[in-house]
Amino acid sequence: MRRSLLSAGFFLAAMASAAEPVRDVASGAADREAVAVTVYNDDLALVKERRRVDLPAGLTRLSLREVAAQMRPETALLRAVSGQPLSLVEQNFDFDLLTPQKLLEKYVGRDVTVIRSHPTTGEERREKATVLAAGQGTVLRFNDRIETGVPGRLAFDSVPPNLRDRPTLSVLLEAAGGKQAVELSYLTGGLSWKADYVANLSADGKNLDLNAWVTLTNRSGAGFDNTTLQLVAGTVNRVRQTDSRVYAMAAPAPARAKSQEATQEALMDYHLYSFERPTSIADNQTKQLALLSASAVPVRREYLLAGNEGYYRDRYGQIGQKLKPAVFLEFENKGGQLGKPLPAGIVRVYARDSKGAAQFVGEDRIAHTAKNEKLKLRLGEAFDITAERKQTGYRKITDNVVETAYRIDLRNAKDEAVTVRVQEPLPGDWEMLQESQKHTKESSRVASWNVAIPADGAAVLEYTVRVRW
Repeated sequence: MRRSLLSAGFFLAAMASAAEPVRDVASGAADREAVAVTVYNDDLALVKERRRVDLPAGLTRLSLREVAAQMRPETALLRAVSGQPLSLVEQNFDFDLLTPQKLLEKYVGRDVTVIRSHPTTGEERREKATVLAAGQGTVLRFNDRIETGVPGRLAFDSVPPNLRDRPTLSVLLEAAGGKQAVELSYLTGGLSWKADYVANLSADGKNLDLNAWVTLTNRSGAGFDNTTLQLVAGTVNRVRQTDSRVYAMAAPAPARAKSQEATQEALMDYHLYSFERPTSIADNQTKQLALLSASAVPVRREYLLAGNEGYYRDRYGQIGQKLKPAVFLEFENKGGQLGKPLPAGIVRVYARDSKGAAQFVGEDRIAHTAKNEKLKLRLGEAFDITAERKQTGYRKITDNVVETAYRIDLRNAKDEAVTVRVQEPLPGDWEMLQESQKHTKESSRVASWNVAIPADGAAVLEYTVRVRW
């Protein structure tokens, strides 16, 4: 008997709890007291926002509106910053946003009012109809017929509760009641950043000024005003998930502000860039922020004529005429205003013409670059420097041993002397038998020569090599 009475008591308590009314509280962007966003390279961001809410005591459904539409709801975390702790029961992420088509789809099986105007008098006529289908076309059932399409305007009694005008995280919780601050944090897609660099060469081409900008794109479905912004550079491992949703993206970037330059620090094996001034990140916006600036960085120009290891396996005649060496710029990430980690991005290089106007001369992509490392930018091909490559000898000693000789004629039409690095990949084991100038063994598979060419002049490189593979 005692066990039966206890069981009945527990059952009645559970029924009372289930019957407890749930109060609804909505919180929008106006309730935000602070927002912090950390953006990663690969379409990922961590959003932290603190909101001031007034919660009734007991069971409450808190609707946190204007969160990111690409939120990963399984990462959402809500906690009390002030006041009594919250007891979370369940949460739902409503990203099914209100549109005319979505509203019609939610009304399948329900009644709507069809409003039609008389073509001559303009008098409106109202008629009830039941929505039978709204997928690939609208089907309506009237009292005496069924019609396809929408024969006029449709009026709806209300908006279904599971259809939101803004992305909303709905949390069912137990609260002690009263005004308090809560913090919501979550990961979201749709926010990404990249680094863009602008390099301006000095008139003599021996120095450059380097400016780096963060290009930040927000297509997450939410805007963040007065936000503390941080960026993480590096490759963070993620478990990939398929997301078939498509979001639009807009373009213009706001004016640049040097005072927005970021500070950086190590974060485990990544680098964290922080901006002291808060910024606003509107939805569907691309903006730029100053990342770093360095002036008078010493730079070296290099001309490279690269060969191919296939040249040493068979008999050839003239391999190439008017070959163009590649043009490279090289500088070191150290000293002065550099000597700090540089995130991956595209470096666009400008040089000044005879009138002092900046002209675009090439671009290249750099990887994440640690301090004190070298950066090498390929800008394009030299116009006034050409080369011809000709095989002058070939002797097959055995099936896997050959001797081959080459002559490379280099011409320089510039009014200044240049040096071209001729780089030859050599297969297998190799031995240089004869050469017109001494080579450098860059590695077990590469030989190179630095060939000086006078202004408006020419130079010749000849060599014979034995290759065994």
